[in-house]
Amino acid sequence: MTKTATLGVIVGNRDFFPDVLISEARRDLTKLFAELGIEPVWLSPEDSKLGAVETWTDARKCGDLLRRERERLDGILVSLPNFGDEKGVADSIRIADVNVPILVQAYPDDLDQFGLDRRRDAFCGKISVCNNLRQFGFKYSLTRDHTVAVLNPRFREDLVQFVQTCKVVRGLNRVRIGAVGARPNAFNTTRYSEKLFENNGISTHTIDLSEVFGDAQHIADSDARVKNRIEQINAYADTSAAPAESLVRMAKFAIVLDNWMDSLSISATAIQCWSSLQKNFGVNVCTIMSMMSQRMMPSACEVDIAGVISMYALQLASGRPSALVDWNNNYGGNPDKCVLFHCGNWATEFLPGAKMGTAPILGTTLGEENTVGTLNGRTDAGPVTIARVSTDDLAGSISAYVAEGQFTDDPLTTFGSRAVVDVLGLPALMHVICENGFEHHAAMSRSLCANAVADALSRYKGWRTHHHNRSGELQAIPRTI
Repeated sequence: MTKTATLGVIVGNRDFFPDVLISEARRDLTKLFAELGIEPVWLSPEDSKLGAVETWTDARKCGDLLRRERERLDGILVSLPNFGDEKGVADSIRIADVNVPILVQAYPDDLDQFGLDRRRDAFCGKISVCNNLRQFGFKYSLTRDHTVAVLNPRFREDLVQFVQTCKVVRGLNRVRIGAVGARPNAFNTTRYSEKLFENNGISTHTIDLSEVFGDAQHIADSDARVKNRIEQINAYADTSAAPAESLVRMAKFAIVLDNWMDSLSISATAIQCWSSLQKNFGVNVCTIMSMMSQRMMPSACEVDIAGVISMYALQLASGRPSALVDWNNNYGGNPDKCVLFHCGNWATEFLPGAKMGTAPILGTTLGEENTVGTLNGRTDAGPVTIARVSTDDLAGSISAYVAEGQFTDDPLTTFGSRAVVDVLGLPALMHVICENGFEHHAAMSRSLCANAVADALSRYKGWRTHHHNRSGELQAIPRTI
């Protein structure tokens, strides 16, 4: 199976509990790791008694091992087959000197096995371990059930979600974003704090559209790269209605953008998709942005840097393409449903059978012939997670929200990239968005990953995060910036 993550694993032990519990736990963990494609970094039975941690010597060995491998670690799993040694666990992580998410799991006791040969007391030991992790200043996550066996399906789900959280944290700690052009003058809503993001490991790199246009003009129509890129565009969507000269312009834009991104190791972009492109280049680049998003290189409209960071977070958690949308229209009189819309840059993950067309709304002022390049299509029914990250310069902080719902097949007659979503309690979410000054843009994913994203942003990044589907839960204390 393809490797999904590398986790440091600390198996806690206390010497007066039966050895067989540790051996069984390692067997269970090995089985589950193989099924999920997780590579463990842990002590072997030759390194310490049963490959567990219970003494200072064990902690040093474990910590040294994790420190040597820390560049590969996505997170740390603490497993307690019995009470465990609270100091050994915390000391191991301190010696490792690694800043990654931590998940604490503890085995349950069986009511008919409270004798000395099978007693665990991990219910109590987990509390002690967490107390020490808190004292040491480590951030950590918990399983839904206080105690849960490793081979229980609920723990499997917890571990999958934890790996998703690890990927979001790791990805956002070292990502380079490209801002292509200035934000549209009419959109103050896409303002953001570059410094706040930089302080959180997210770097923004800029290029002016004039540079892109200039480099594109130096590429001959007969260039083999242009021909190859047009073939890719034709294979990606139905382009039968697009003029040949428009496809040539799109191809050249894509070539220049790819070269610039490669030169700076940029993972995602936010582009000024109007109005300079239409006035000075005579095309929309929605399809090019869609193709990048489908290739897991998310691209957002209107130089919405915070928006593409939201897309990237969803992509990291779900392993699937994401898209940027407008919270655009109510859906009749149903308060929990609404229409999501954009001119046409969603990945084809959301638009089966997409057709290239124009942007009629932009065309009213820019000339519809200059807006060729949008994708028209409708997202069919399925799960959806919606997320938004936003910087607050006045408070010097970053905040976010996440919500889960469903795409529906309700009737909708309009153009562009579009979808109908059903989010239980949508009016309350709209209140949160408006009262906290969030933008009208949001990112979406065809998956259910809100829990993982919220845990990453709130607990580990320290961003004030509203989870619409779990709004009654306590949030992590924001990190001081």
